[in-house]
Amino acid sequence: MNNKINKIVKFIKLGHIDYKEAWDQQEKIFSSIIETKINNRKTGENNITDNYILSCSHPHVYTLGRSGNETNLLIDKEFVKKENLGFYKINRGGDITYHGPGQIVIYPIIDLENFFTDIHKYLRNLEEAVILTLKDLNIESGRVEGLTGVWVNHRSKSPKKICAMGVKTSRWVTMHGLALNVNTELKYFENIIPCGIQGKDVTSIKKEIGKKFDVEVLEKNLLRNLSKVFEFNFFKDES
Repeated sequence: MNNKINKIVKFIKLGHIDYKEAWDQQEKIFSSIIETKINNRKTGENNITDNYILSCSHPHVYTLGRSGNETNLLIDKEFVKKENLGFYKINRGGDITYHGPGQIVIYPIIDLENFFTDIHKYLRNLEEAVILTLKDLNIESGRVEGLTGVWVNHRSKSPKKICAMGVKTSRWVTMHGLALNVNTELKYFENIIPCGIQGKDVTSIKKEIGKKFDVEVLEKNLLRNLSKVFEFNFFKDES
């Protein structure tokens, strides 16, 4: 384990960006952090590992996790192409989800050995940051037993997912992350079985409060709550 602990997180605002381009940027950072860790182990050096949070939104795209079932995409590839929708099989956990305009997508690429080595705790912390952010808007949300993500009406028999999550980890380094529906066009979820879970609805902040919400304001609030939950020292804007 790296003895030099680095709790500084560099924030990179990618803006509205093609999914594959953002994925490539993630992979580049992810590989760099892992390379540092491998080099430390081989040479006995003690170089710190960097931590990043990338924030963005994507054009309409469906992504299928490595354990996902392609039959959960309810439209054929010709329709995907005709409607100019993206579709990628990717290396995160989880099943199928949708990304599009009006969403906040957060990709933490961090070395958990700078914080704690517990994947379960990592996912619960991501959820907690979202729950706190929604609470600021008087939207009550929480967890559903056995399911990852954040849900509205979570104590009822008909919870509605408002934030999806899927991550990849290697050598305690994370990538991928969460997608929070803010002003998202929910009709695009009708083309999939979201996260492979039958009979569960999807919602957005706009739907819950009855009006659009400023995505920039929400992003700041979410980053603040991530900082609070993970006890990051600060964010450094690298945009």
